Amino acid sequence: MTDTQHVEAELAKRYRQPKGVEQFGAEVVPDELRTVRWWDIFAMVLNFVVNPGTIVISGALVAAGMSLWEATLTGFLSIVVGFSVYLVAATVGVDYGIPGLVSMRAVFGTRGAAVTSVLRAVSSVYWFAFQTVAGGVGIAAVLRSLFDREISQTLIIVCFAVFQILVATVGYGSLKVLSRVAFLLKIAFSVVIVVMLMTYPKESFHPDAVFSFAGTGHGKAALIALWTTSMAAAWFSNFTDSADFCRYSRTRVDMWIGTFLAAVVGQLICSFLGGYAVAAVLGKSENAFDVIVTATQGAVWLLVLILVYIVLDNWTINVQNLYTAGLAITTLFSRVGRFWGTLVVGVIGLGASLAPGLISGYTGYMENLANLFAPMAGVFVAHYVVLLKTRLDVPALFRPDSRYAYWRGFNWVALFWVVVGYFINRAVPTQYLNIVVTAVTVGALYLASMAVARRRWRVAAVGCEPVHLRAGATVEGPAPADQAREPAGQGG
Repeated sequence: MTDTQHVEAELAKRYRQPKGVEQFGAEVVPDELRTVRWWDIFAMVLNFVVNPGTIVISGALVAAGMSLWEATLTGFLSIVVGFSVYLVAATVGVDYGIPGLVSMRAVFGTRGAAVTSVLRAVSSVYWFAFQTVAGGVGIAAVLRSLFDREISQTLIIVCFAVFQILVATVGYGSLKVLSRVAFLLKIAFSVVIVVMLMTYPKESFHPDAVFSFAGTGHGKAALIALWTTSMAAAWFSNFTDSADFCRYSRTRVDMWIGTFLAAVVGQLICSFLGGYAVAAVLGKSENAFDVIVTATQGAVWLLVLILVYIVLDNWTINVQNLYTAGLAITTLFSRVGRFWGTLVVGVIGLGASLAPGLISGYTGYMENLANLFAPMAGVFVAHYVVLLKTRLDVPALFRPDSRYAYWRGFNWVALFWVVVGYFINRAVPTQYLNIVVTAVTVGALYLASMAVARRRWRVAAVGCEPVHLRAGATVEGPAPADQAREPAGQGG
């Protein structure tokens, strides 16, 4: 038995987890398991981006008044803005093999980072519920055409959610295998659906008509900025878990290429697919899947294909949503393993998916999440990139009395600016890219505050010191290292 196999066996015993599932939660992933290359990351991220929710949102942009090209541009800009922080945070996983939320302890304190874990869990549960509802709407539309009768959407959502929860508990290995298969099928199915829409025997569906459709709204620049910010806010809310998908990666280059390329390609697929469908009906429908089902003209094989497409879309993204939420639970409760954490958030997400108004309230939910995650992103980048220079003392992340304890476990300077940033983000109009304004402003103010704090308090100076110290995985997390040990300090 290798050292890694021994560690996995010990983790399974400690957390009472089934054998055959991923055992690593908050623990460091051993080097021998970190072999994932860019194409697997590409497949995972593309499957994360191409999903029923993103397709529905892309169609909603056209229904809101945009043309197909304006909706596509909006989607692309949302990726550029949203992934600016996402890619920075992902380096933590590549460099140190730890979940993103564990790295938050270096910024917000060994106890203060619990705030980020709670927000991540809440955000992931919301996204799980949102995607389940969006997928349920699409499945209901297909089944209605197949059987010419209404099928209970609640029943569809419950069955769909339970299936996804069971798959998510397996862990990273299932993500990788599932993503490889789903990637090929999604590309093929996307091409078939686009061709089907383009050849539908109605003038407004013809490519010339769709490509020349100018939209019905006014003030397009403000509309594009508004939706760019709302969509980018979703990726801002995911920056704390970007490392989760990269902690098995081989190099930073693999992560950068796989992640950003997949995000751009995936968003373009969704923007074109959802936007084309709604533009084909002149923006008179908000649900792209209703249009797509209509375009099948009742052909059973096409309806089955679309059903499989929706299931695959929802399956891949929600497995990832539950995976990150499960990791958030393991960082909050040291006695809960990844398997059980995933199961718990899955049950909560199932309950949330039965709540009405999830899709219609998308921009409102995103605005509330952005108010918190935008300043948090600004503080994280300022501390991790500027102060720590991306160099972490990994063993210290697992000790409450380490260099990252700051003031009794909390970096009050960081938490203060997150609270202030919340009100800044609310004050700046969304169409002025408030999440970017907030992140940059809060990041600069945080650096200025820490410059003063480092001169006044030794605990602040120690917490800002760049230390590149990795560690192997054990059942207790990384073992303490003498060279990383610093007094916790009591604020003076």
